[in-house]
Amino acid sequence: MIALRSVLFNTIFYANLIIRMIVLSPYYFVVPRKIAYAIPKNWARSNHWLMRVIVGTSFEIEGLENLPDGSYILAPKHQSFWDTYALLPWLKDPVYILKRELMWIPLFGWYAKKQRMIPVDRGARGKVMVEVLKRTKEELSTGRQLIIYPEGTRRPPGAEPVYKYGIARMYRDLNLPVVPVAMHPGLFWPRRSIRRYPGHFKVRILPPIMPGMDPDAFFAHLIDVSERASDELLLETVAQNPHLPLPPTAVERLVELRKLNAATG
Repeated sequence: MIALRSVLFNTIFYANLIIRMIVLSPYYFVVPRKIAYAIPKNWARSNHWLMRVIVGTSFEIEGLENLPDGSYILAPKHQSFWDTYALLPWLKDPVYILKRELMWIPLFGWYAKKQRMIPVDRGARGKVMVEVLKRTKEELSTGRQLIIYPEGTRRPPGAEPVYKYGIARMYRDLNLPVVPVAMHPGLFWPRRSIRRYPGHFKVRILPPIMPGMDPDAFFAHLIDVSERASDELLLETVAQNPHLPLPPTAVERLVELRKLNAATG
């Protein structure tokens, strides 16, 4: 049943994306950008409904009160395609820094351009990164929220963290609060897999790290609070969903955490 439900969900998920982009394009590209944002927000909501109804996967969000008013940097854990869109319904006007190649995809790239997403060459240095920072400041000056995945790429649940220092530079240069987010959607929507697993999990939005810290101290603090929350959620999520087939990284981390908990009483 899991295989059948996974195939059904994946088929409808991508059909939902493509059909919405085609059918709603005339409206999307005519109305002002902020009004057009309702389309990707509603698409995200429809995906949550599909996941719950077809796969049997639900989630809840803790800590919405930790999202500041106005501009801030959202720094989620990144495990799955799910977390690239999941929080859109709860964000007022987000902006992403995207790989420039994504902007070349028909329809998707046009939609991203309409929302003034910021393309970047991942191998770029010097003047290109200065221009990216300039564009980012321009967007955030209007009250938008920047979404950055501190690890840069998807990591399996429980994997050793590999944070990129770019988040510390952004924290220093933008002078904005950074809001860490812990979650384990990768247990239900694994990367590089077509399988989707039923169950329930939490998204935990942590208190913002306010601007003004030394970048190195901020970087260490971000890793500490994010990983501690991530470990707590891993234990909770696995305990609540004992049927889940766990990746080796999660199994190894759970063994470490249980030994640590036993040693500390």
